[in-house]
Amino acid sequence: MEQMLRLLHQCGMPLGDVDFVNCDGSIMNRLLLEGDPRMTLFTGSSRVAEKLAVDLKGRVKLEDAGFDWKILGPDVQEVDYVAWVCDQDAYACSGQKCSAQSILFVHENWNSANLVPKLKALAERRKLEDLTVGPVLTVTTEHMLAHVKRILEIPGAKLLFGGEPLENHSIPEIYGAMKPTAIFVPLDEILKDTNFDVVTTEIFGPFQILTNYSKNQLHMVLDACERMHAHLTAAVVSNDITFLQDVLGRSVNGTTYAGIRARTTGAPQNHWFGPAGDPRGAGIGTPEAIKLVWSCHREIIYDVGPVPDEWTLPACT
Repeated sequence: MEQMLRLLHQCGMPLGDVDFVNCDGSIMNRLLLEGDPRMTLFTGSSRVAEKLAVDLKGRVKLEDAGFDWKILGPDVQEVDYVAWVCDQDAYACSGQKCSAQSILFVHENWNSANLVPKLKALAERRKLEDLTVGPVLTVTTEHMLAHVKRILEIPGAKLLFGGEPLENHSIPEIYGAMKPTAIFVPLDEILKDTNFDVVTTEIFGPFQILTNYSKNQLHMVLDACERMHAHLTAAVVSNDITFLQDVLGRSVNGTTYAGIRARTTGAPQNHWFGPAGDPRGAGIGTPEAIKLVWSCHREIIYDVGPVPDEWTLPACT
């Protein structure tokens, strides 16, 4: 970020336009409280977002964390391409993207397409040497392993691949070093109150949940999507227009990709990016997003006269 700012300075941006403060969260929180800004745009975890909403008395817009879902529809096609996009969405940048694919709902029609073996093979291509998998900055290996263990305690859950620390590395223990991981959890178990919160806990690393659903269980999938905490990105992977309309019409995520090439992250064009379903939700990436966050409606009503010459004091009303 510092080097980007230096590049902008070199390109002519005035030195006083941006202040870059490198500090930990508690220091920045104090700066915000003492500075009392009229508006703050926050990108980060939902926990910190909720704290800032209180600290700043609501004068904040949130582009916070997302447990992002992808639904594979009933029309099975372009299997290799779909598998590759799933791998990119879940594991590129070692899953350290607020738009990373966190859960994959797979229609039963895909069961004969060898999707899981393809995902496993793609994940196992990733290695430290070319940084296609690497250090996780905010979640330790110990924490990720404990989460894997907790998920596998759910009846019917099974490890599909990964679930182990990276080997032969020098990554400090303060960071995470985990192989790309996927765990299958039955849909009916996901929806249980005792399991839902732990299954939908966002792990900001190379980790995802997979589950299957049948045609008659789509309402259960959409119920799970509705119950998730932050409605940031989503993908509906299908060219079946009726299916797309059904899912898109019954979901609320702020940035939703649709079509057989749909992904949860890294779109081929610039677009609005932000959560929905919360009046505090912020957008980034477009003029509309900038206006939503950094401006508000203001109205000036001119009434400069003249006062009529025949005007007299009216009766009290």
